[in-house]
Amino acid sequence: MARVAGVSQATVSLVLGGKWRGRVSERTAAAVREAAGSLGYLPNLAARNLRLGRTRTALLVVPAITHEYFARVYSGAAAVAAEHGFGVVLYPSPAGVGRARDPFGSARAAIDGVIASSMAADALAGIAGATSGAAEDGGLPLVMLDSDPAAPGGAPTVNLAVADGIRQVVRHLLALGHRRFAHIAGEVDAWTFRVRAETVAAELARVPGAVLLGTERCALDVAAGRAAAARVLARPGPAPTALICDSDVLAAGACKAARGLGLDVPGRLSVAGFDDLSLATAIDPELTTVRLPAEEVGAAGMTALLALLNGMDAPGGTLPVHLIPRTSTAPPP
Repeated sequence: MARVAGVSQATVSLVLGGKWRGRVSERTAAAVREAAGSLGYLPNLAARNLRLGRTRTALLVVPAITHEYFARVYSGAAAVAAEHGFGVVLYPSPAGVGRARDPFGSARAAIDGVIASSMAADALAGIAGATSGAAEDGGLPLVMLDSDPAAPGGAPTVNLAVADGIRQVVRHLLALGHRRFAHIAGEVDAWTFRVRAETVAAELARVPGAVLLGTERCALDVAAGRAAAARVLARPGPAPTALICDSDVLAAGACKAARGLGLDVPGRLSVAGFDDLSLATAIDPELTTVRLPAEEVGAAGMTALLALLNGMDAPGGTLPVHLIPRTSTAPPP
């Protein structure tokens, strides 16, 4: 390239490294760029990253890559990453929970930082070098999604207003006239699900005559949601007129359980979900649910990680969520 441009190798290095201003004329820089184009030159990114000590790659750790919500989180993170010349590797923890094997053998050498869902937090124990903050201690910068912001020594967090979302669901059902409730809860030991259960109980406790007839915990899938709802609805004594479900997939299962027992939704039983997945409008009746800005969560997580990598304070915070009333909820019979 130096021969084609008629300059020294040092001049080529200055131009291609972006350090030529004030040292090489514009005309010479243009000649080098023209020579590079004619020769089909592409920079060796691996060599550049080695020299800079950066891979420009982030790891996004999630419980499952097949879940629509986490696919959308990835899209938001990848969009922001691309704007800054970064890539995002999506990595699910085994079976959605538990310790994960380090996908790189040595994550510290392969990635610059980690964004992790609290639902997959246990997986971090298997990723060498993951730490709870910036990288002064030689560890990997870490940003947590949907994680307890009050946890001592915790990483920066990007959260959804989960408590407010559940509060909107409960108050919507109360306004319709419901007073007998059951909670179909996700059996996941994560901050976001603990907050949902605490909020349901607290909201109902403040309303005279409102009762929580039971909480059934189950795995986050339709079959488990159906079985959990069937157990609640088959109990002796007064039956709930409304089911509050921790996710749309559990709500879909609850609707199936109601139909199996001959209960009309929403005529005899109202069902509300959480997430606003595509599933929410694919079933009949369409689900009342809470819309989560998943892409914004991913984008905010990546923005916070980039701030850590640049030695700045990470802009965490809480993103608002919104109730979407549909036809799965109505006044009680």
